[in-house]
Amino acid sequence: MRRLLLASCFGVSALFTAGYATANEELIKLSSDAKQWVLPTGNYANTRYSELKQINADNVHKLAPVWTFSTGVLRGHEGAPLVIGDVMYVHAPFPNTVFALDLNNDGKILWKYEPEQDPNVIGVMCCDTVNRGLAYGDGKIFLHQADTTLVALDANTGKLVWSVKDGDPSKAQTGTNAPMVIKDKVLIGVSGGEYGVRAWISAYDIKTGKLVWRGYSMGPDSDMLIDPEKTTSLGRPVGKDSSISTWQGDQWKIGGGTTWGWYSYDPDLNLVYYGTGNPSTWNPKQRPGENKWSMTIFARDADTGMAKWVYQMTPHDEWDYDGVNEMILTDQKIDGQDRKLLTHFDRNGFGYTLDRVTGELIVANKFDPKVNWATGINTDKASPDYGKPIRVKAMSTEANGEDVNSKGVCPAALGSKDEQPAAYSPQTELFYVPTNHVCMDYEPFKVSYTAGQPYVGATLSMYPPAGDSNMGNFLAWDGKTGKIVWTDPERFSVWSGALATAGGVVFYGTLEGYMKAVDAKTGKELYKFKTPSGIIGNVMTYEHGGRQYVAVLSGVGGWAGIGLAAGLLQPEAAAAWHNAVTGQKNLPEQSKIVDTAGLGAVGGYAALSNYTALGGTLTVFALPSD
Repeated sequence: MRRLLLASCFGVSALFTAGYATANEELIKLSSDAKQWVLPTGNYANTRYSELKQINADNVHKLAPVWTFSTGVLRGHEGAPLVIGDVMYVHAPFPNTVFALDLNNDGKILWKYEPEQDPNVIGVMCCDTVNRGLAYGDGKIFLHQADTTLVALDANTGKLVWSVKDGDPSKAQTGTNAPMVIKDKVLIGVSGGEYGVRAWISAYDIKTGKLVWRGYSMGPDSDMLIDPEKTTSLGRPVGKDSSISTWQGDQWKIGGGTTWGWYSYDPDLNLVYYGTGNPSTWNPKQRPGENKWSMTIFARDADTGMAKWVYQMTPHDEWDYDGVNEMILTDQKIDGQDRKLLTHFDRNGFGYTLDRVTGELIVANKFDPKVNWATGINTDKASPDYGKPIRVKAMSTEANGEDVNSKGVCPAALGSKDEQPAAYSPQTELFYVPTNHVCMDYEPFKVSYTAGQPYVGATLSMYPPAGDSNMGNFLAWDGKTGKIVWTDPERFSVWSGALATAGGVVFYGTLEGYMKAVDAKTGKELYKFKTPSGIIGNVMTYEHGGRQYVAVLSGVGGWAGIGLAAGLLQPEAAAAWHNAVTGQKNLPEQSKIVDTAGLGAVGGYAALSNYTALGGTLTVFALPSD
């Protein structure tokens, strides 16, 4: 099962070759083998690029499904399977079943792991019962369960090796993100920003499950693993207790900043990169100040967790623009100079390119022209507002006051892109970005904090921008110039992760259930196939027996598909959900309850029910074997 095919096939392998001595050597070698998919992000750089090219722009139209597998779960299926040697590892949303499938024997189930979890955890999972994937390392498969339990399973047998509880579900601390194995540690985050969870990232020993370090998103420097003189933000030391000074009183103790997104890693720099989520509550008037370090990119030392640099993208967030989306690492030339770059497509609608060594801001532009909460990002290094957004007062949900509906804010709280990861091709030097093309009305209201209870404080409704009918775009982006190269509109948000390949093809899925292939240079659609349910999973590829395969999980759900996944399309169900999550009484109009349920997503995506239905299926594609 663990045969290693160690050909160096990874297009940006130069990033990692020198890091063998300082990083997990097995995983670096395995992730350099394009025939396997051994990390939840595809590789440590998070490019989601494969050197496989048996399937290419000339023959992809011949692609066809060759086998499928049902997970038996009818909620949103995010993430992607792993392939290690001759075995595929598939995960499911709650109850977080894990399957090991034999690729040599028609996907026969080698073993299955079924966690025992208290189903009450479902009631405190914000936006569906999703799980974003598994991790592998040291002969183990790692699963982060909904109840925050991190388990290590023997990759050969599925037997439990060790487990540890990272949080407390009774306080609405939950687990949805994919673990990441880095060196001798496995990293996980925590969800629960809509419940006032003060978040962290944890690193556990890969062999024993012992906690090695934990860095909080906000609070005292000692908790955050911040050195006030050495940790910088845009080149300047952050100073003592940089977080506490930006919160009123003890509000930081329930401040959010959850860490449920993706992690990337540079072995040469030994730095881990990730983002933090929204500050709690969604009512900005109740938390004066910049609310550091929510909405922030962190660069941490993998061994100690100490923060080297931080950059807050949306200080004092007023719209739920979580900063948890992936950080994509590339080495490129800018103005003739070789730079180690980090590119991030934020929920706030801006695509950022930074120097990942120093945290210097290089590019920040809108990747959806309809973004209107800010006109741009201040890139003047001499300005005291360097790096901060240039806000539009009319779109402020705080300036307009509590119980006032701020209308036409773009993007919606879903963001111009949520957790669905982008891809990067070193062939084209372009990023391929699945996006939401959605605006919102946002009405804050006063809310009180009780541990384990919703702490939202706003009512939302979502819809396409004025004059547009599409709620999504799939686009190509030049990270060096901050410009859109081409755009493919989609009826609904593109909630699937992208895959770029050396065959000149980019793959992604749609909420209606189509798996699509487009030309990497032009965006021209080359192939599509309707899978059994809407796709919010991430497309991956591998080679087995000399044949390239492309695979994706379908199973509509997630925030955009919560109406279908949780059965909220009827007014009565929507009202119950709305009241439970927001703590607010029924809205005057029954129809309006549907619009605002699912934290605003149900009404905008109600038409999804005309195109797809619930299901949990892995679909695997290949060219005809001839």
